Amino acid sequence: MSEWIDVGPVEDVPLLGSRVVQTPGGDIAVFKAADGTLFALRDRCPHKGGPLSQGIVHGHSVTCPLHNWVISLKTGEAQGADQGCTHRIPLRIEGSRILLAASALLALAA
Repeated sequence: MSEWIDVGPVEDVPLLGSRVVQTPGGDIAVFKAADGTLFALRDRCPHKGGPLSQGIVHGHSVTCPLHNWVISLKTGEAQGADQGCTHRIPLRIEGSRILLAASALLALAA
């Protein structure tokens, strides 16, 4: 198995939006910030499991649609007074394709 898994083209992720990738370890949300930077997080808010992929992307953060927790796209950690973390998945771009780290996805499935 390759260390990196191709999950699709960069242009499939909308600016200030996300695209969900289904994996054996659960859904992964791939986000695109306003500056075009891409991030990948497990699609579960650390608070009540809300779908972060349906949240609002601002700066390098996303606000959960259920209870407005703000999650860092860089680290997966809750911001401000809230505490908790969702899994961040290493991501890289190869040409125009998005690749996710296979080892991180396998760890979620274990």
